[in-house]
Amino acid sequence: MMVSSQTSPSPQPSPARGEGAKPFSIPVRIYYEDTDVGGVVYYANYLRYIERARTEWLRAAGFELDVIQSEIKAVFVVRRVEADYHSPALLGNLITVTAEPTEVGASRLIIRQRIRRDDELLFSAIVTLAFIASDLSGPIRMPAAMRSAMKSTISQALA
Repeated sequence: MMVSSQTSPSPQPSPARGEGAKPFSIPVRIYYEDTDVGGVVYYANYLRYIERARTEWLRAAGFELDVIQSEIKAVFVVRRVEADYHSPALLGNLITVTAEPTEVGASRLIIRQRIRRDDELLFSAIVTLAFIASDLSGPIRMPAAMRSAMKSTISQALA
């Protein structure tokens, strides 16, 4: 329904939700451009990484941001981020970035996101997104099919 022809292959989605199911995740390699001279990831880059994971989660669910903007005339905007930095990611690390919706409303989406290096938690955040008209006139309701698809990815442990 909302697939763009100019997209690159995306990471594979996680298995169906339920007890013990893993949240959607993408791998990210840490490059020199991500770090300071000491090889430590600059703090703002974690926000870039979680943005990528949210975008790929939407893509895996069948929703392309460019198509949402052009066909529905809507965009997702970050309303709030509550973030905790636990341990630094370092040059050369391969990290895993997750996106796990916890609440899907008519025009609001709350996603729990984590960044790990193997089993070590490096960063965690709760991100609140608003679904608004692309002319920035205010919030609008997400289409029912979109809300339903997103709700189906909520872990039973969270429901």
